[in-house]
Amino acid sequence: MTNDTTWPGKISAITLFTEDLEGTKRFYRDVFRLPVAYEDDNSAVFDFGNTIINLLQSTAAHELIDPARVAVPDAGSRLQLTLPVDDVDAMCKELTTRGVTLLNGPMDRPWGIRTASFQDPGGHIWEIAQ
Repeated sequence: MTNDTTWPGKISAITLFTEDLEGTKRFYRDVFRLPVAYEDDNSAVFDFGNTIINLLQSTAAHELIDPARVAVPDAGSRLQLTLPVDDVDAMCKELTTRGVTLLNGPMDRPWGIRTASFQDPGGHIWEIAQ
Protein backbone atom coordinates (compact mmCIF):
# COMPACT_ATOMS: atom_id res chain seq x y z
CA MET A 1 0.00 0.00 0.00
CA THR A 2 1.27 3.49 -0.82
CA ASN A 3 1.48 6.35 1.60
CA ASP A 4 -0.75 9.18 0.28
CA THR A 5 1.68 11.84 1.53
CA THR A 6 4.48 10.54 -0.71
CA TRP A 7 2.50 9.47 -3.76
CA PRO A 8 3.27 10.23 -6.52
CA GLY A 9 6.59 11.77 -5.48
CA LYS A 10 9.26 12.85 -7.95
CA ILE A 11 9.88 11.29 -11.34
CA SER A 12 13.12 9.38 -10.98
CA ALA A 13 13.69 8.28 -14.59
CA ILE A 14 12.49 9.03 -18.11
CA THR A 15 13.31 6.55 -20.86
CA LEU A 16 13.56 7.96 -24.37
CA PHE A 17 13.62 5.62 -27.36
CA THR A 18 16.07 6.33 -30.18
CA GLU A 19 17.09 4.67 -33.44
CA ASP A 20 20.60 6.16 -33.23
CA LEU A 21 21.90 5.48 -29.74
CA GLU A 22 25.48 6.58 -30.49
CA GLY A 23 24.42 9.84 -32.14
CA THR A 24 21.90 10.64 -29.41
CA LYS A 25 24.42 9.80 -26.67
CA ARG A 26 26.97 12.12 -28.33
CA PHE A 27 24.29 14.86 -28.56
CA TYR A 28 23.56 14.62 -24.82
CA ARG A 29 27.27 14.74 -23.92
CA ASP A 30 27.91 17.72 -26.21
CA VAL A 31 24.74 19.75 -25.60
CA PHE A 32 24.08 19.13 -21.91
CA ARG A 33 27.77 18.61 -21.05
CA LEU A 34 26.95 15.57 -18.93
CA PRO A 35 28.95 12.37 -18.59
CA VAL A 36 27.37 9.00 -19.26
CA ALA A 37 26.39 7.62 -15.84
CA TYR A 38 25.76 4.08 -17.11
CA GLU A 39 25.71 2.35 -20.48
CA ASP A 40 25.38 -1.03 -22.11
CA ASP A 41 24.83 -2.20 -25.69
CA ASN A 42 21.27 -0.84 -25.80
CA SER A 43 21.22 2.17 -23.48
CA ALA A 44 23.01 5.21 -22.09
CA VAL A 45 21.97 6.98 -18.89
CA PHE A 46 22.50 10.65 -18.06
CA ASP A 47 21.96 12.05 -14.56
CA PHE A 48 20.16 15.42 -14.60
CA GLY A 49 20.38 15.70 -10.79
CA ASN A 50 16.74 15.13 -9.93
CA THR A 51 15.89 12.76 -12.80
CA ILE A 52 17.84 10.34 -14.94
CA ILE A 53 17.32 10.23 -18.68
CA ASN A 54 17.77 6.74 -20.10
CA LEU A 55 18.38 6.66 -23.85
CA LEU A 56 17.23 3.26 -25.09
CA GLN A 57 17.82 1.77 -28.52
CA SER A 58 14.31 1.56 -30.01
CA THR A 59 14.77 -2.10 -31.00
CA ALA A 60 15.20 -2.90 -27.28
CA ALA A 61 12.15 -0.84 -26.28
CA HIS A 62 9.61 -3.35 -27.59
CA GLU A 63 10.08 -5.80 -24.71
CA LEU A 64 9.90 -2.92 -22.23
CA ILE A 65 6.49 -1.66 -23.33
CA ASP A 66 4.90 -4.70 -25.03
CA PRO A 67 2.03 -4.95 -26.00
CA ALA A 68 2.18 -1.17 -26.66
CA ARG A 69 3.94 -0.15 -29.88
CA VAL A 70 7.12 1.85 -30.25
CA ALA A 71 6.36 4.83 -32.49
CA VAL A 72 8.63 5.80 -35.35
CA PRO A 73 10.49 9.11 -34.94
CA ASP A 74 8.58 10.95 -37.68
CA ALA A 75 5.16 10.08 -36.22
CA GLY A 76 5.16 13.44 -34.39
CA SER A 77 6.02 14.55 -30.90
CA ARG A 78 3.90 13.62 -27.89
CA LEU A 79 6.03 15.16 -25.16
CA GLN A 80 8.28 18.06 -24.33
CA LEU A 81 10.93 18.15 -21.61
CA THR A 82 11.58 21.55 -20.03
CA LEU A 83 14.73 22.83 -18.35
CA PRO A 84 14.69 26.12 -16.41
CA VAL A 85 17.40 28.67 -17.29
CA ASP A 86 18.21 32.16 -16.03
CA ASP A 87 18.55 33.69 -19.52
CA VAL A 88 16.93 32.02 -22.53
CA ASP A 89 18.64 34.30 -25.06
CA ALA A 90 22.12 33.65 -23.66
CA MET A 91 21.46 29.88 -23.46
CA CYS A 92 20.25 29.85 -27.07
CA LYS A 93 23.52 31.45 -28.16
CA GLU A 94 25.45 28.85 -26.14
CA LEU A 95 23.39 25.97 -27.55
CA THR A 96 24.08 27.07 -31.13
CA THR A 97 27.82 26.93 -30.39
CA ARG A 98 27.21 23.32 -29.29
CA GLY A 99 25.68 22.47 -32.67
CA VAL A 100 22.00 22.84 -31.75
CA THR A 101 19.46 24.09 -34.30
CA LEU A 102 16.52 25.74 -32.58
CA LEU A 103 13.00 24.71 -33.54
CA ASN A 104 11.61 28.00 -32.23
CA GLY A 105 12.40 30.94 -30.01
CA PRO A 106 13.53 32.67 -28.09
CA MET A 107 10.01 33.99 -27.68
CA ASP A 108 7.77 35.47 -25.04
CA ARG A 109 4.78 33.26 -24.28
CA PRO A 110 1.31 34.60 -23.36
CA TRP A 111 1.54 32.81 -19.97
CA GLY A 112 4.48 35.01 -18.94
CA ILE A 113 7.64 33.02 -19.66
CA ARG A 114 10.32 33.21 -22.36
CA THR A 115 11.11 29.94 -24.13
CA ALA A 116 12.98 28.25 -26.95
CA SER A 117 12.85 24.65 -28.17
CA PHE A 118 15.17 22.19 -29.89
CA GLN A 119 15.12 18.51 -30.82
CA ASP A 120 17.54 15.67 -30.05
CA PRO A 121 18.50 13.10 -32.72
CA GLY A 122 15.81 10.71 -31.41
CA GLY A 123 13.12 13.30 -32.14
CA HIS A 124 12.50 14.34 -28.50
CA ILE A 125 11.68 18.01 -27.95
CA TRP A 126 13.54 19.97 -25.28
CA GLU A 127 12.46 23.42 -24.13
CA ILE A 128 14.44 25.95 -22.15
CA ALA A 129 12.32 28.36 -20.13
CA GLN A 130 12.98 31.56 -18.19
